[in-house]
Amino acid sequence: MTLKNNEKVHFIAIGGSVMHSLAIALKMKGLTVTGSDDSIYDPSRQRLAEHGLLPENFGWDAARITPDLDAVILGMHAKDDNPELIRTRELGIPIYSFPEYIRKQSDDKQRIVIAGSHGKTTITAMIMHVLNYAKRDFDYVVGAYLEGFNNIVKLSDAPIIIIEGDEYFSSALDKTPKFLNYEHHLGLISGISWDHINAFKTVDDYVKQFEMFADATPKSGTLIFCEEDDMAMVIASNQRIDVVQLHYSVHPYVIKNEITYLKTSNGMVPVKIFGQHNMLNLNGAKKLLSRIGITEEVFYEAISSFEGASKRLQLLQKNKSVAVFLDFAHAPSKVEATTSAIKERYATRHLVACLELHTFSSLNKDFISSYQYTLQSADEACIYFNPHNNKQSTETKINVKDVENAFNFPGLKVFTEIENLEKYLLEKNWGNSNLLLMSSGNFGNIDLKSLAANIVASTN
Repeated sequence: MTLKNNEKVHFIAIGGSVMHSLAIALKMKGLTVTGSDDSIYDPSRQRLAEHGLLPENFGWDAARITPDLDAVILGMHAKDDNPELIRTRELGIPIYSFPEYIRKQSDDKQRIVIAGSHGKTTITAMIMHVLNYAKRDFDYVVGAYLEGFNNIVKLSDAPIIIIEGDEYFSSALDKTPKFLNYEHHLGLISGISWDHINAFKTVDDYVKQFEMFADATPKSGTLIFCEEDDMAMVIASNQRIDVVQLHYSVHPYVIKNEITYLKTSNGMVPVKIFGQHNMLNLNGAKKLLSRIGITEEVFYEAISSFEGASKRLQLLQKNKSVAVFLDFAHAPSKVEATTSAIKERYATRHLVACLELHTFSSLNKDFISSYQYTLQSADEACIYFNPHNNKQSTETKINVKDVENAFNFPGLKVFTEIENLEKYLLEKNWGNSNLLLMSSGNFGNIDLKSLAANIVASTN
């Protein structure tokens, strides 16, 4: 299946991160694109409006589905009883999840998929950055915005495609993990830590998704594992003689004057990213890129200018005595790695780690104990969650005491009203301190950039 300029494609639940980006990519290729959703928020809303793709009216309308459509792409937000989906089935129009559609546009490409519970966005971003530096032509699908790229999806005639592969369901109709639908030639597993408890009820069920990913590697394909991750290495132990299996560990590095330097055979290479987990991510990207012709010399030249993906240890504001960082961390392994990274780089500063519990898993009483000791690198910790937004059953909903017991952090401060958290942070003395904000949500819609600016201004 190849892109044709006269194709008409409709997106049900167009407002998702990748869904709206794929819609924009297809319109830029010349396809006729329409979409619908019951609600759309920024940045998706603004970007769709800029490209003339924002639905005139929110909600579902079966009249949008017409016989001349060539395909309908179904997002996770759409349910099985969606009237537009029902009409699509009645007309016999082909229905795809976005991973299925991207796969069908990639028949003639080498498909490279980065999987893992953590690190996959950063590794994908590093690979894209280096390939862009090397002036290699490639397509991509990534879960965050990157410097030098105007979209998070690109589809063209490029010979390879770099894909951040998620283990979650592909759509309401397709319970296949997204990363299986891409049918990779070259795959990487960065690490495995139980997540998505609403979809994968047990650790074994969750790990099984990655076993299937490894098993899906074709003959003469390549599979790369992080050897510092126990779960990944258990999967790696099931060797196949017809697949090339490679491992990677932390890239040697040293920190001097709060700057991270890579130790290489040709001397020290300064980089803008930091933290042991990022040195793991970096070496994973390096190992994979070596399989597609990127030399060490080119890799080190390129990676020195990599600044990271959006919301991955993103610096919001700083001065000589305080810095405020924002990170997408939400799962326990991510929270621990991110907090440790900040403390390692700024060892003499007081670290305040502030985490929003936002996902279904993190708000679940059966899962929250997984966060024990994840904030141990911080000097002070705050937790925010909105009990009114918790969709758990009564038996599994968390309360303040559950959070305090789960984290087991001396002096932990738990907030259920965002105004109280904001007031607390603004009234603190921030001399010789750092603030780390961690969430996959939006901290109750407070203006984080303004908060960071006010904190920094208070120390001038």
